[in-house]
Amino acid sequence: MEILMIDLSELGGENMSKTMAILHHACEKWGCFKIKNHGVDPELMEKVKRFVNTHYEENLKASFYVSETAKCLEHANNTTLDLDWEWPFFLWHCLKSNIEDFPNLSNDFAEKLSELICENLGLDKDHINRAFSGRNGPSVGMKVAKYLECPYTETVGVPRTHRCSICVNTGDQLEVVSNGQYKSVLHHVMVEKNGSRLSVATLYNPMDDAIILPTTKLPYPEKYAFGDYFHAATKFQGKEPRLESMRKLMGNGCSGVA
Repeated sequence: MEILMIDLSELGGENMSKTMAILHHACEKWGCFKIKNHGVDPELMEKVKRFVNTHYEENLKASFYVSETAKCLEHANNTTLDLDWEWPFFLWHCLKSNIEDFPNLSNDFAEKLSELICENLGLDKDHINRAFSGRNGPSVGMKVAKYLECPYTETVGVPRTHRCSICVNTGDQLEVVSNGQYKSVLHHVMVEKNGSRLSVATLYNPMDDAIILPTTKLPYPEKYAFGDYFHAATKFQGKEPRLESMRKLMGNGCSGVA
């Protein structure tokens, strides 16, 4: 099944209504989609990928394969395990200068996309921005992760994306703001046996002091199916290991952009 691709260059022409309809459908039924012609410089995207890949190869790859995660997999005997085959790292200030333009451009893209989403929902175009803003506006972060070669691809459990496109996940906060009209979905990266995969995520999040609540302009449906209830009751179980990892990182005093 192919993830929906949205071409932002179509917004200024005769296909604008069709493009907005595809965006609405993707947010409402999928919770994820891909964007091309997004305005982020492709050469800058390639620069970021080269920087991250070089850093992993020279400084982190060897240490990952002697980590507890890798050791555990070696003795799994093909038993399916809930392993986090991700190897993220923090970018300290001395390194950020090499790619400092990327989060800014990604933020511009996120702001533009949020305005389009608001338009589809019938909200003021800056509604999401205001909802996410605390004292200093929305929080924008960058998370880099590498998924190295894994010989047991059937044990560790995203199709390849269009070159230079951006994959968008709507996220939990937008599901709340839209009063459940737009969906947040769980997602994970499929590791490869003969090659690595790279994730460079820009996180457009509310500030810590932002109050997130459903907009009164979008009333929740009067009826819902049991499957919707069950999904809402269990959706965060799969995220608990990641939330616990972040608690430990923050508890250790880590800072910077991940």
